[in-house]
Order: sequence, then C-alpha cells, then structure tokens
Amino acid sequence: MTGTEPTAEVLKREAYAWLARLTSGDATAADAAAFDRWRTTSPAHGEAFSEAKLLWKVMRPAAEVAMSQRGDAVPGMAFGRTNRWHRRAFLGGAAAASVASVAYLAVRPPLGLWSSVAELSSDYRTGTGEQKRIALADSISVQLNTRTSLSLGSAMPGADHIELVSGEAAIATGVSLPRPLVVTAGDGRVTARRATFNIRYLDASACVTCQDGEVTVERRGSSVTLQPLQQVSYSTEGLDQVVAIDASVVTAWQQGLLIFRHAPLADVVAEVNRYRRGRIILMNDALGHRLVFANFRIDRIEEVVPRLQAAFSLRTTNLPGDIVLLS
Repeated sequence: MTGTEPTAEVLKREAYAWLARLTSGDATAADAAAFDRWRTTSPAHGEAFSEAKLLWKVMRPAAEVAMSQRGDAVPGMAFGRTNRWHRRAFLGGAAAASVASVAYLAVRPPLGLWSSVAELSSDYRTGTGEQKRIALADSISVQLNTRTSLSLGSAMPGADHIELVSGEAAIATGVSLPRPLVVTAGDGRVTARRATFNIRYLDASACVTCQDGEVTVERRGSSVTLQPLQQVSYSTEGLDQVVAIDASVVTAWQQGLLIFRHAPLADVVAEVNRYRRGRIILMNDALGHRLVFANFRIDRIEEVVPRLQAAFSLRTTNLPGDIVLLS
C-alpha cells in the first residue's frame, strides 16, 4: 500500500474482499475486529462496504434459488457457533431491490464472487483449480479447464451442438464422427469434423486455436477457417484476423502448466486468479504493464505470488479469504 489515500476502485476491491471473507462461513472474531478497524478508517471505507453489502443483499436470494436447484451450498450459509461472527451482525436489515437489479447481478457477479445463473445451470462445471475430462459421444472428447461451464446445446439439423457458457475447453473429434460438431460461445460458433482445438470464452470474448485438422469460426456473417497452429479471436467488436501461434503455450494447461511469454502482469494475475481461491489484486495500473516471462505449475499455484514478489520487488498485503494485494 502507498501513503496516498486509496482510490474508490481500490476501496471497492477491498470491500468485496472483506465481504467474501465475512460470508465464507470461516470468519472469526479476530476477522470481525480487523474488519471493523478497516471499515472505520475513513467514511469512504464505510461507504465502499455499504455498497458491496447492498450488492450481496440484492443478489443473495437469486443465488440461493439457483444453487439449491443444483444442490450446491450458498457462500455464507454454514456458520459455526464458536467464535464466529454471524453475517447478520453486518448484513442486518432488509434490502429493497428491483427484479432487474437481481437479474443483472445474477448475470454479472461483481469480482466473480459467485457463479452466474447461466454457469450454475450448465450441464458440466469445474470449480477453482479443477479440470475434468468428459466423453460426450464415442467420437467427441472434452477436457474442461478450471472454472468452466459447458452445456448440451439445442438441437441443430445435421450437427451435434454444445455450448461453452464460460471458461476454457480442449475438444477433440474423431474420424468416425458421423456429423459435424458445433460449439457456440457467445454470439459465435465453431464447426469441426475431424479436429483438435482449444476454445476459451471469458468476459464476452472468445479465442479459438486449431491444433490439428480444420475448424471454421463464424460470427454474425463473417467466417474464417483455421488450419493447425492458427488462432482467431472474436468479441462484440467483431472477428479478428487469423494469427499463427505457439500451440504449446495455449495448451500448456492440459499438461498442468501456465506459460507466459512477455505477458503483461495484469494478464498474468487475471489468469492465475482462475486457478486459486481468493483473489490477487494489483493496487495500481502501472504494475499491470510490467512484462512476465515465466512458467508456473498449476498444482503449485501458491508459489506464484512469492515469485512475482521477488521478480518485481512487490509489496504484499494479505487479507482474510486468501485475498492478496500487490503494490
């Protein structure tokens, strides 16, 4: 942390971090005391937490309904009795919120504190740091990366259809596939018959990498056909140009690695956050522009922060709930 007053964005991130901890079910009296010191640091601190608390109040009913349908536990529901700080101590009071607000927060959870309704209702999901292999048919195999949601799509004439709701998947179609496979992600689609490819869909942006065979990527009337070692991205801005890539970097996660080659620190932190509990937060934009050249093992993801700290002489502040502030 610097000696200057924290910005509104920093306070918002810290408030969400405290909210995540205090609704986790593991908050102790010591956490409560530490939170109270933080909250009373200034009026701006208290206001930031009030706004975060309102978001949680508005979203919680929708989250409970969606999670109960999946048989999942809602964060903050399991609280021990000994030395625990009950959520009502700080979440007390009724919240008046419109249905539109609830719907928005169900789709766009702040800082990824909970899964969206679409993710919760998907047919296949992986949690933080989890990877999973599934066989959708004799000739279609899928490997899901961390925090990925995949659904069986609606029927399409002459094709099998799956939807990547969010996250990343490696998909292989065999030579005996009787008809094409269509994978939709956002407002785009990928069509493959005999191919191996990687598809990633996060924050309304998709990236498709062809490893073997041939895949066609379409978005709103525009289309490109990818050959091995080619990649294309698309978003609400449109379909980008095809580029040649190092497939070993893109698919490293399948071998339990994260490989970064001159990647901005902000991008590295965003990716690492997908594999660990809690959240790493950069406290200023200048840090995010520093370039990283490194390999990290996914099964030793806890080593990332110390390595970044040593490489860039960073200062770390640890908060409850595995929140780490880098400055």
